[in-house]
Amino acid sequence: MAEELNSVILQELRRLADAVERLAGPAPGPNDWNAADCFVWSPARTHLQPVARPNRVALKLIRGVDHVRDILHENTVRFADGFAANNVLLWGARGMGKSSLVKAVHEDVRQESGVSLKLVEVHREDIASLPTLLDILKEAPHRVIVFCDDLSFDHDDTAYKSLKAALDGGIEGRPDNVLFYATSNRRHLLPRHMMENEQSTAINPSEAVEEKVSLSDRFGLWLGFHKCSQEDYLTMIDGYAEHFKLTLDREKMHAEALEWATTRGARSGRVAWQYIQDLAGRMRIALARS
Repeated sequence: MAEELNSVILQELRRLADAVERLAGPAPGPNDWNAADCFVWSPARTHLQPVARPNRVALKLIRGVDHVRDILHENTVRFADGFAANNVLLWGARGMGKSSLVKAVHEDVRQESGVSLKLVEVHREDIASLPTLLDILKEAPHRVIVFCDDLSFDHDDTAYKSLKAALDGGIEGRPDNVLFYATSNRRHLLPRHMMENEQSTAINPSEAVEEKVSLSDRFGLWLGFHKCSQEDYLTMIDGYAEHFKLTLDREKMHAEALEWATTRGARSGRVAWQYIQDLAGRMRIALARS
Protein backbone atom coordinates (compact mmCIF):
# COMPACT_ATOMS: atom_id res chain seq x y z
CA MET A 1 0.00 0.00 0.00
CA ALA A 2 2.82 2.33 0.96
CA GLU A 3 4.63 1.61 -2.32
CA GLU A 4 1.52 2.42 -4.35
CA LEU A 5 1.06 5.67 -2.43
CA ASN A 6 4.69 6.63 -3.00
CA SER A 7 4.34 5.86 -6.70
CA VAL A 8 1.24 8.10 -6.96
CA ILE A 9 3.00 10.93 -5.10
CA LEU A 10 6.05 10.61 -7.38
CA GLN A 11 3.88 10.80 -10.50
CA GLU A 12 2.12 13.88 -9.18
CA LEU A 13 5.44 15.53 -8.36
CA ARG A 14 6.69 14.86 -11.89
CA ARG A 15 3.52 16.32 -13.39
CA LEU A 16 3.90 19.38 -11.17
CA ALA A 17 7.55 19.79 -12.17
CA ASP A 18 6.62 19.52 -15.86
CA ALA A 19 3.91 22.16 -15.43
CA VAL A 20 6.31 24.56 -13.69
CA GLU A 21 8.89 24.02 -16.46
CA ARG A 22 6.32 24.85 -19.13
CA LEU A 23 5.33 28.04 -17.28
CA ALA A 24 8.98 29.06 -17.00
CA GLY A 25 9.31 29.06 -20.79
CA PRO A 26 12.31 27.96 -22.87
CA ALA A 27 15.71 27.80 -21.24
CA PRO A 28 18.14 30.65 -22.00
CA GLY A 29 20.23 29.97 -25.07
CA PRO A 30 24.03 30.32 -25.02
CA ASN A 31 25.33 33.44 -26.78
CA ASP A 32 28.25 32.85 -29.13
CA TRP A 33 29.70 36.15 -30.35
CA ASN A 34 31.94 34.31 -32.80
CA ALA A 35 28.99 32.74 -34.59
CA ALA A 36 28.26 35.82 -36.75
CA ASP A 37 28.58 39.58 -37.12
CA CYS A 38 24.82 40.17 -37.06
CA PHE A 39 22.30 38.89 -34.52
CA VAL A 40 18.58 39.10 -33.76
CA TRP A 41 17.55 39.51 -30.12
CA SER A 42 15.22 36.77 -28.82
CA PRO A 43 13.99 37.95 -25.40
CA ALA A 44 12.01 34.77 -24.63
CA ARG A 45 15.27 32.83 -24.49
CA THR A 46 17.51 35.80 -23.60
CA HIS A 47 19.40 34.72 -26.69
CA LEU A 48 21.21 36.48 -29.53
CA GLN A 49 20.29 34.50 -32.63
CA PRO A 50 23.17 34.58 -35.17
CA VAL A 51 22.32 35.63 -38.73
CA ALA A 52 24.59 33.74 -41.10
CA ARG A 53 23.56 35.61 -44.26
CA PRO A 54 22.30 39.14 -43.47
CA ASN A 55 19.93 40.73 -45.97
CA ARG A 56 21.93 43.79 -47.07
CA VAL A 57 23.30 45.61 -50.09
CA ALA A 58 26.80 46.96 -50.64
CA LEU A 59 27.24 50.56 -49.50
CA LYS A 60 28.26 51.70 -52.99
CA LEU A 61 24.84 50.66 -54.31
CA ILE A 62 22.95 53.08 -52.05
CA ARG A 63 22.56 56.27 -54.09
CA GLY A 64 20.81 59.60 -53.64
CA VAL A 65 21.49 59.91 -49.89
CA ASP A 66 25.18 60.84 -50.00
CA HIS A 67 25.07 63.47 -47.26
CA VAL A 68 23.37 61.34 -44.61
CA ARG A 69 25.41 58.32 -45.71
CA ASP A 70 28.65 60.17 -44.97
CA ILE A 71 27.41 61.40 -41.57
CA LEU A 72 26.30 57.92 -40.50
CA HIS A 73 29.53 56.37 -41.77
CA GLU A 74 31.71 58.85 -39.85
CA ASN A 75 29.68 58.38 -36.66
CA THR A 76 30.05 54.61 -36.97
CA VAL A 77 33.79 54.83 -37.62
CA ARG A 78 34.28 56.91 -34.47
CA PHE A 79 32.30 54.39 -32.43
CA ALA A 80 34.23 51.43 -33.88
CA ASP A 81 37.52 53.19 -33.06
CA GLY A 82 36.48 53.71 -29.43
CA PHE A 83 35.69 57.43 -29.60
CA ALA A 84 32.53 59.37 -28.71
CA ALA A 85 29.58 58.82 -31.07
CA ASN A 86 25.86 59.59 -31.08
CA ASN A 87 22.75 57.47 -31.13
CA VAL A 88 21.12 57.95 -34.54
CA LEU A 89 17.50 58.26 -35.69
CA LEU A 90 17.07 57.83 -39.45
CA TRP A 91 13.63 59.17 -40.30
CA GLY A 92 11.62 60.14 -43.34
CA ALA A 93 10.20 58.87 -46.61
CA ARG A 94 9.59 55.15 -46.91
CA GLY A 95 11.71 53.10 -49.26
CA MET A 96 14.66 55.51 -49.32
CA GLY A 97 17.15 53.07 -47.86
CA LYS A 98 17.17 53.88 -44.14
CA SER A 99 17.53 50.32 -42.87
CA SER A 100 19.65 49.30 -45.86
CA LEU A 101 22.05 52.12 -45.04
CA VAL A 102 22.46 51.00 -41.42
CA LYS A 103 23.30 47.45 -42.45
CA ALA A 104 25.58 48.54 -45.30
CA VAL A 105 27.50 51.03 -43.14
CA HIS A 106 27.97 48.42 -40.42
CA GLU A 107 29.51 45.98 -42.89
CA ASP A 108 31.63 48.64 -44.60
CA VAL A 109 33.08 49.97 -41.33
CA ARG A 110 33.66 46.46 -40.01
CA GLN A 111 35.61 45.54 -43.13
CA GLU A 112 37.57 48.80 -43.24
CA SER A 113 38.52 49.06 -39.59
CA GLY A 114 39.10 45.41 -38.84
CA VAL A 115 37.32 46.00 -35.51
CA SER A 116 34.93 43.33 -34.25
CA LEU A 117 31.81 45.45 -34.62
CA LYS A 118 28.53 43.58 -34.08
CA LEU A 119 24.98 44.51 -35.17
CA VAL A 120 22.06 43.35 -32.99
CA GLU A 121 18.52 43.88 -34.31
CA VAL A 122 15.73 44.36 -31.78
CA HIS A 123 12.18 43.97 -33.06
CA ARG A 124 9.79 46.78 -32.28
CA GLU A 125 7.61 44.57 -30.08
CA ASP A 126 10.65 43.63 -27.94
CA ILE A 127 11.66 47.16 -26.96
CA ALA A 128 10.48 46.61 -23.38
CA SER A 129 13.16 43.94 -22.97
CA LEU A 130 16.02 46.37 -23.64
CA PRO A 131 17.24 46.45 -20.00
CA THR A 132 17.79 42.67 -20.14
CA LEU A 133 19.59 42.97 -23.47
CA LEU A 134 21.87 45.73 -22.16
CA ASP A 135 22.85 43.57 -19.20
CA ILE A 136 24.12 41.02 -21.73
CA LEU A 137 25.75 43.50 -24.08
CA LYS A 138 27.72 45.41 -21.45
CA GLU A 139 29.70 42.20 -20.81
CA ALA A 140 30.34 41.61 -24.51
CA PRO A 141 33.98 41.71 -25.67
CA HIS A 142 32.89 43.72 -28.72
CA ARG A 143 31.43 47.05 -29.69
CA VAL A 144 27.74 46.62 -30.54
CA ILE A 145 25.21 48.63 -32.56
CA VAL A 146 21.66 47.92 -31.41
CA PHE A 147 19.33 48.44 -34.37
CA CYS A 148 15.55 48.82 -34.38
CA ASP A 149 13.83 49.09 -37.75
CA ASP A 150 10.55 50.95 -38.30
CA LEU A 151 10.38 52.27 -34.74
CA SER A 152 7.19 54.05 -33.69
CA PHE A 153 4.78 54.11 -30.76
CA ASP A 154 1.01 54.22 -30.52
CA HIS A 155 -1.07 56.38 -28.21
CA ASP A 156 -1.19 54.07 -25.18
CA ASP A 157 2.17 52.39 -25.72
CA THR A 158 4.49 52.67 -22.72
CA ALA A 159 7.40 50.63 -24.13
CA TYR A 160 9.07 53.90 -25.15
CA LYS A 161 10.02 54.42 -21.50
CA SER A 162 12.41 51.46 -21.67
CA LEU A 163 13.98 52.94 -24.77
CA LYS A 164 14.36 56.38 -23.18
CA ALA A 165 16.17 54.94 -20.19
CA ALA A 166 18.39 52.82 -22.42
CA LEU A 167 19.31 55.71 -24.70
CA ASP A 168 20.30 58.30 -22.16
CA GLY A 169 19.00 57.64 -18.68
CA GLY A 170 19.01 55.45 -15.63
CA ILE A 171 21.68 55.33 -12.99
CA GLU A 172 23.99 53.13 -15.09
CA GLY A 173 23.45 54.87 -18.40
CA ARG A 174 24.19 53.31 -21.76
CA PRO A 175 27.15 50.91 -21.78
CA ASP A 176 30.24 52.40 -23.45
CA ASN A 177 30.36 49.56 -25.96
CA VAL A 178 26.75 50.03 -27.14
CA LEU A 179 25.20 52.47 -29.63
CA PHE A 180 21.58 52.74 -30.83
CA TYR A 181 20.48 53.18 -34.45
CA ALA A 182 16.77 53.31 -35.29
CA THR A 183 14.71 53.98 -38.40
CA SER A 184 11.23 55.49 -38.50
CA ASN A 185 8.85 57.18 -40.89
CA ARG A 186 8.09 59.66 -38.08
CA ARG A 187 10.49 62.27 -36.81
CA HIS A 188 9.01 62.26 -33.31
CA LEU A 189 8.07 58.53 -33.35
CA LEU A 190 4.38 59.33 -32.75
CA PRO A 191 1.61 59.87 -35.33
CA ARG A 192 0.94 63.58 -35.80
CA HIS A 193 -2.81 63.23 -35.11
CA MET A 194 -2.08 61.59 -31.76
CA MET A 195 0.23 64.41 -30.75
CA GLU A 196 -2.43 66.96 -31.74
CA ASN A 197 -5.10 65.07 -29.77
CA GLU A 198 -2.85 65.11 -26.70
CA GLN A 199 -2.40 68.87 -27.05
CA SER A 200 -6.09 69.62 -27.61
CA THR A 201 -7.24 67.74 -24.50
CA ALA A 202 -4.46 68.74 -22.14
CA ILE A 203 -4.57 71.44 -19.46
CA ASN A 204 -1.08 72.50 -20.47
CA PRO A 205 -0.66 71.70 -24.18
CA SER A 206 3.06 72.48 -24.20
CA GLU A 207 3.66 69.73 -21.65
CA ALA A 208 1.14 67.19 -22.94
CA VAL A 209 3.48 65.41 -25.33
CA GLU A 210 6.80 66.54 -23.90
CA GLU A 211 7.57 63.15 -22.38
CA LYS A 212 7.00 61.25 -25.61
CA VAL A 213 8.54 63.85 -27.92
CA SER A 214 11.64 63.89 -25.72
CA LEU A 215 12.30 60.31 -26.82
CA SER A 216 13.54 61.48 -30.22
CA ASP A 217 15.69 64.07 -28.43
CA ARG A 218 17.69 61.19 -26.93
CA PHE A 219 19.10 60.54 -30.41
CA GLY A 220 22.05 62.85 -30.93
CA LEU A 221 21.79 62.64 -34.71
CA TRP A 222 18.61 62.99 -36.74
CA LEU A 223 19.18 62.04 -40.37
CA GLY A 224 16.31 62.95 -42.69
CA PHE A 225 15.40 60.98 -45.82
CA HIS A 226 13.19 62.71 -48.36
CA LYS A 227 11.44 61.64 -51.55
CA CYS A 228 13.94 61.42 -54.36
CA SER A 229 13.90 63.37 -57.60
CA GLN A 230 13.62 61.73 -60.99
CA GLU A 231 17.34 62.34 -61.51
CA ASP A 232 18.26 60.59 -58.25
CA TYR A 233 15.91 57.73 -59.07
CA LEU A 234 17.51 57.14 -62.47
CA THR A 235 20.96 57.40 -60.88
CA MET A 236 19.96 54.52 -58.60
CA ILE A 237 18.80 52.54 -61.63
CA ASP A 238 22.09 53.17 -63.47
CA GLY A 239 24.12 52.19 -60.40
CA TYR A 240 22.33 48.87 -60.03
CA ALA A 241 22.49 48.18 -63.76
CA GLU A 242 26.24 48.82 -63.88
CA HIS A 243 26.93 46.72 -60.78
CA PHE A 244 24.91 43.73 -61.98
CA LYS A 245 25.97 44.14 -65.64
CA LEU A 246 22.46 44.57 -67.00
CA THR A 247 23.10 45.50 -70.62
CA LEU A 248 19.69 46.83 -71.65
CA ASP A 249 19.76 50.02 -73.76
CA ARG A 250 20.00 52.97 -71.32
CA GLU A 251 17.11 54.98 -72.79
CA LYS A 252 14.84 51.93 -72.90
CA MET A 253 15.79 51.04 -69.33
CA HIS A 254 15.07 54.59 -68.11
CA ALA A 255 11.69 54.59 -69.84
CA GLU A 256 10.79 51.26 -68.26
CA ALA A 257 12.01 52.39 -64.83
CA LEU A 258 9.95 55.59 -64.96
CA GLU A 259 6.86 53.65 -66.01
CA TRP A 260 7.52 51.20 -63.17
CA ALA A 261 7.67 54.07 -60.67
CA THR A 262 4.50 55.62 -62.07
CA THR A 263 2.52 52.41 -61.56
CA ARG A 264 3.63 52.40 -57.90
CA GLY A 265 2.95 56.06 -57.29
CA ALA A 266 6.43 56.83 -55.96
CA ARG A 267 10.12 57.08 -56.76
CA SER A 268 12.43 55.59 -54.13
CA GLY A 269 15.38 53.29 -53.64
CA ARG A 270 13.01 50.42 -52.90
CA VAL A 271 11.07 50.96 -56.12
CA ALA A 272 14.35 51.17 -58.07
CA TRP A 273 15.49 47.86 -56.59
CA GLN A 274 12.15 46.22 -57.38
CA TYR A 275 12.45 47.31 -61.01
CA ILE A 276 16.01 45.96 -61.17
CA GLN A 277 14.82 42.62 -59.79
CA ASP A 278 12.14 42.47 -62.47
CA LEU A 279 14.61 43.42 -65.20
CA ALA A 280 17.21 40.90 -64.05
CA GLY A 281 14.55 38.20 -63.88
CA ARG A 282 13.48 38.90 -67.45
CA MET A 283 17.13 38.81 -68.55
CA ARG A 284 17.71 35.57 -66.57
CA ILE A 285 20.51 37.16 -64.54
CA ALA A 286 20.98 36.17 -60.89
CA LEU A 287 21.45 39.00 -58.38
CA ALA A 288 23.79 38.92 -55.39
CA ARG A 289 23.17 42.01 -53.27
CA SER A 290 26.42 41.94 -51.29
